[in-house]
Amino acid sequence: MAELDVSGRGHKKGPGVRKGKKLSLRVDLTPMVDLGFLLITFCMFTMTMAKPKALHLILPKDVPNDQRQPAKESQVITLLLGKKNKVFFYEGKDPAQMKSGDYKSIREVLMDKKRRSDKAFFQVILKPSRDANYRNAVAILDEMIIDDIRHYAFVDIDPSEYTLLRQQPGQQ
Repeated sequence: MAELDVSGRGHKKGPGVRKGKKLSLRVDLTPMVDLGFLLITFCMFTMTMAKPKALHLILPKDVPNDQRQPAKESQVITLLLGKKNKVFFYEGKDPAQMKSGDYKSIREVLMDKKRRSDKAFFQVILKPSRDANYRNAVAILDEMIIDDIRHYAFVDIDPSEYTLLRQQPGQQ
């Protein structure tokens, strides 16, 4: 049991003054400690924990292969995410026509392609390489939202595309 002992230790006020009776005050602090722990426990259980910040992706419904419609070559642009914050892109299916840019200039490329394409069928294929980092993938997803591009997909990079990517200046 926790207690506080406060003794009345007075001092003399002069000769002939009768000393007062020493009183002892005992305060039991056990209920105060219990109350403190109850308050701490209550605050811990009722506190809302910090919610994780995650990127919300709206995924399409799965469609069987026989019901899928292939995208037109003229409506597709492919972005390859390389190392050193470089983005390589090509239109259609020919990776040999690959051009390079960075995350600041890719908006102009996407908006130009979107302007030249039918908005209902315009698609962006995102292919991060092994050398790209997570920050670059999030930056390109942010760019999709900023540019109001509704149809985009992350796809694994082909070995032939990766070879072409590695041959680009600064990607060795």
